[in-house]
Amino acid sequence: MSLTFTLDPSVTPALRDGVLDLWADVSNAGGAVGFVAPVSREEIRPEFVKLLAAMTEGRVRLLVGHDEAGEVAATGFLSFNTHRLMNHWVWLYTVMVHPRHQGKGYGRDLLAAAADAARGFEGIDAIRLGCRGGHGLERFYSSCGYKEVGRVPGAIRVAPGDDRDDITMLLPLL
Repeated sequence: MSLTFTLDPSVTPALRDGVLDLWADVSNAGGAVGFVAPVSREEIRPEFVKLLAAMTEGRVRLLVGHDEAGEVAATGFLSFNTHRLMNHWVWLYTVMVHPRHQGKGYGRDLLAAAADAARGFEGIDAIRLGCRGGHGLERFYSSCGYKEVGRVPGAIRVAPGDDRDDITMLLPLL
């Protein structure tokens, strides 16, 4: 089975709860999505509220993948640049696939759906994303067509004595 992707879905209570549950489950499984385990959905909620506000303002677009049961199984947030010299590319943030769906190719499907969505945005030539070193994520993103274009050693402090590289990846869309 594959996921069904929707760009800019209506943010219903079920979708809100599904995204919060996904984010907590991914974080608690060791995923590098802005939090360190253990984390609760209530700790994640303020960050999601910020993204919802940015969505309302048109600065961020939400891409959601639902599984065959209709549950939120994957997400990515596409964020537009406000700087006039950088508005030809978007950031892809908080790329998540639920741990129960790992190894099914859904991550590749999510990245392909994000690229398809970005190609539909006027004037967008590329997608950039950042990832945390130490997980091998840069190899996965590279296998999906992204190229590493920057790395700041030790820029992410996961815990005292556990600093990770901040890696920037780029996918040209043209």
